[in-house]
Amino acid sequence: MVKTLMSAEMRSFEIFEVLEPASQTIPFVYSSPHSGRVYPPDFVAQSRLQGIAIRRSEDHYVDELFSAASSLGAPLLFANFPRAYIDVNREPYELDPRMFDGALPSYANINSLRVAGGLGTIPRIVAENMEIYARRVPVEDALKRIDTIYKPYHATLRRLIARTHVKFGFGVLVDCHSMPGNIRIAGSNMRPDFILGDRYGTSASAELSRAAMQILEELGFNAVRNKPYAGGFITEHYGRPSRGLHALQIEVNRSLYVDETTLEKRPDFKEVAAAITLFMKRMAEHVESYTGDPALAAE
Repeated sequence: MVKTLMSAEMRSFEIFEVLEPASQTIPFVYSSPHSGRVYPPDFVAQSRLQGIAIRRSEDHYVDELFSAASSLGAPLLFANFPRAYIDVNREPYELDPRMFDGALPSYANINSLRVAGGLGTIPRIVAENMEIYARRVPVEDALKRIDTIYKPYHATLRRLIARTHVKFGFGVLVDCHSMPGNIRIAGSNMRPDFILGDRYGTSASAELSRAAMQILEELGFNAVRNKPYAGGFITEHYGRPSRGLHALQIEVNRSLYVDETTLEKRPDFKEVAAAITLFMKRMAEHVESYTGDPALAAE
């Protein structure tokens, strides 16, 4: 099923939410930019896809898997809008001119690899290369989505990161995603349970990435780093280890907790969520033990 809202409901619809702790006690910010599952009716009308097909790009229930962040003392920012509608894990204007009626602004990035692959700021496809739109989209529609959804989402994320940095002297952003169950590591038959991305060591300290890997492995999961997912725009844009701002992307294998055919939660959902809660708790404890370490709180 696709959850849509009528026009009256859209006026009060929260495009994203922040699950805040009573008091932020750990230097972490969690974000889930792709878990939104409320589909605007005008978008559904524009699409050639229906039902589950249009939902193939969602990071299904990732906001729920990481929802304990607030009880541990960290804010969780999560999208309610779907990734197929607008992808905030892209540059603001990665746009494919072939998709739109009207001229794009001169500053649009029309030549990125993500645009070429159909996965720009306004995606052309969902997973499995299924075309979203039945016809071209008015360029004004695309620019409105960027102004009213993309920019406010990032303004909120920047505020949460800045607040954390000021309060603790450093901060760790964890950008939360899911990946298809059929992902395999090149050159092997290994199916990872988690993939951590740190942009090949440029968005977070090596020590922090190693700690995250070790915690996941101690919890009994197969974890790999950077392959095939090294992190998207959010990880790259906000990770500044030299300034004490670290960004990690974490991908959870969907087959651990959801039936990828029906998109229903598996019986193991609560168990996986509990393991992720333990991962977040141990990460916070690890970082607390390194408070003042120049590798984390760099100037």
